[in-house]
Amino acid sequence: MDVRIEQSWKRELQEEFDKPYFQALTEFVRSEYRTTTVYPPGNLIFNAFEKCPFDKVKLVIIGQDPYHEPGQAEGLCFSVRENVPFPPSLQNIFKEIETETGTPIPTSGSLERWATQGVLLLNATLTVRAHQAGSHQGKGWEQFTDAVISILSRKKEHLVFFLWGAYAQKKGAVIDRSRHCVLQTAHPSPLSVYRGFWGCDHFIKANEYLRTNGCQEIVW
Repeated sequence: MDVRIEQSWKRELQEEFDKPYFQALTEFVRSEYRTTTVYPPGNLIFNAFEKCPFDKVKLVIIGQDPYHEPGQAEGLCFSVRENVPFPPSLQNIFKEIETETGTPIPTSGSLERWATQGVLLLNATLTVRAHQAGSHQGKGWEQFTDAVISILSRKKEHLVFFLWGAYAQKKGAVIDRSRHCVLQTAHPSPLSVYRGFWGCDHFIKANEYLRTNGCQEIVW
């Protein structure tokens, strides 16, 4: 199957695109876009890969679903488009960065600036129906993004993975801890942020690991 995705990722993922589950997933997603409102816009489904080519990945953040309200989702986990109010989890992420590094909370909630530095902002499910969280779960996206994580773990070295919350931690179980730095804590949601996300120092620790392994640090 010919999938429009950044070329270095296309090379790595072509085997997945040729599998029956992905063809069934594609048919489902196309039908959803034709018959209902789906986020993100179709041209941004693979935005995380477009903005962060395989060869450039240094750090991976695993989310769950795209935002499901109008104008929010841009194909990058936790990120919202320019001029969109920050969802609570994103607000808490920015607060933790400010506490750790002194970097002021930005005016934009778009994390494209992270993606272009080598941060893969990967949701487990890449599409969602408007106003219906989780509506595209169990259709094949999870198998695809599991494959993405597995390929990164096998083929690259010295990556940093942020696993926030039980869902991301379960999804990250395939990561080879002997080759990569895995940082995990509670999800930054207001419901769980106090269980370990506050004061986790993940943003500092990630940059220390990258620096130790000869990689340029992320400007948060």
